[in-house]
Amino acid sequence: MEADPTLATIWAFLIAFAVFAYIVMDGFDLGIGILFPAFGVGKERDSAMNSIAPVWDGNETWLVLGGGGLFAAFPLAYAILMPALYPLIIAMLLALVFRGVAFEFRWRDPGHRRFWDFAFTAGSTLAAFTQGMALGAILKGVKVADRAYAGGWLDWLSPFTILTGLGLVAGYALLGATWLIWKTEGSAQGHAYRLAGWFGVLTLAAIAAVSFATLTLDTDYKARWLDMPNVLFTAQVPLLVAIFSAAFWWSLKRRKEVMPFLLALGLFLLSFLGLGISMYPHIVPTSVTILEAAAPARSQGFMLVGAGLLIPIILAYTAWSYWVFRGKVGAEGYH
Repeated sequence: MEADPTLATIWAFLIAFAVFAYIVMDGFDLGIGILFPAFGVGKERDSAMNSIAPVWDGNETWLVLGGGGLFAAFPLAYAILMPALYPLIIAMLLALVFRGVAFEFRWRDPGHRRFWDFAFTAGSTLAAFTQGMALGAILKGVKVADRAYAGGWLDWLSPFTILTGLGLVAGYALLGATWLIWKTEGSAQGHAYRLAGWFGVLTLAAIAAVSFATLTLDTDYKARWLDMPNVLFTAQVPLLVAIFSAAFWWSLKRRKEVMPFLLALGLFLLSFLGLGISMYPHIVPTSVTILEAAAPARSQGFMLVGAGLLIPIILAYTAWSYWVFRGKVGAEGYH
């Protein structure tokens, strides 16, 4: 049974949407964990934690959807990428579990709150770092032979993947800081403004460094971005990054509350678009295309019906939960 190009493309966009939704929704609460030691013990930390308490445990839904969708819709890509990234994926999952336990136990075990705060920060930072390294490893390319992973246990480790890991940590911290600008007030909000400025600089530096480093990889990325007539279109991405960056600094200077978060998300969206430009139509750069990795058309069509029913439901209850817990939060909860 052959794959269908239309269904394969639809599923590629659905998985990309799920991954981006995870970045948006889990990025800021991982960012708050990364920033946690920078906030004062007591009201500042409690306010930061309360700002994500109603929504944090639902954000991994999109991670499951992305991973499950890859397994079902593109089994060849799943079979290649999972062995290539096993150490990173295992570390990420353990970090997310440890972080979740710390989130709950810091309230229920106040006698050891210092330990649980450390665990919350360590789990958040490790999860962000391994996600960034996994992205870098995929971009760098994995060794494929006879439709299977042909590399070693540590092929994912390189200066480039460390750079992408650190870059994502900085980016998530920026999302966390801008989220707290929106959701908190008083000293916590003032602290978040300062952190947003610092991590805004680090995030933009990381975007620039990763972009230039990507062009040096032994792939056709440079041609995709710089050859004519591609450059007429791809040049719009860095131009929009510059515009969004200027608007972000303006919003911080004017002490806007919602705009910094939205502009930070815009920077992530532009970075995600750049990733798509570099990779498409490959799903395993530069070895396997989306069509080559796709499941049979009947399988993808059957799953698309379920996805068409479930994704709107997930979006609806997610939107409802954010609406219910809209507004500012204090050390004691929402008000």
